Amino acid sequence: MVALIYGSTTGNTLDIAVKVAQMLGEENTELFDVKDVGLDIINAFDQLVFAIPTWDYGEVQEDWDEVWHEVDDIDFTGKVVAFIGLGDQLGYSEWFVDAMGMLHDKIVNRGAQVIGHWSIDGYDFEDSKALTEDGKAFIGLALDEDTQRDLTDSRLVEWCNQIKPSIGLLA
Repeated sequence: MVALIYGSTTGNTLDIAVKVAQMLGEENTELFDVKDVGLDIINAFDQLVFAIPTWDYGEVQEDWDEVWHEVDDIDFTGKVVAFIGLGDQLGYSEWFVDAMGMLHDKIVNRGAQVIGHWSIDGYDFEDSKALTEDGKAFIGLALDEDTQRDLTDSRLVEWCNQIKPSIGLLA
């Protein structure tokens, strides 16, 4: 079973979380709004997907901000983790999906095995804290519902098929 934990202010991240749950199989995925359950639920799962939007100038979304310090107290050893970040690559080009990168850094430092890197091809941004060390990929799926909404569904399908084998699901 995969826990998909999200925070959403405008509803975009919730919409993405629902689509991912459908693509991974609703029988295989449990959705959790971080504002309702906090992070204690993490201990009950070995496979996790975190969906987090970036706000303003590289800020963490408000529901995630409420539990941000708690991430540092969780042992992610033995857990397989994937990330989805939402951002605006044109309006906030210098901070595109930064919150995803910031969450990744906290979690990977606590022992998680990260899956689901995603190519930067097809994006137009200035900088991001969500890049791999070589700068050729995002550490998770980057989505832009402001300027590339038309690419979201195809990106979701490809990314979900990419991570399925790593979380014990058929692609």
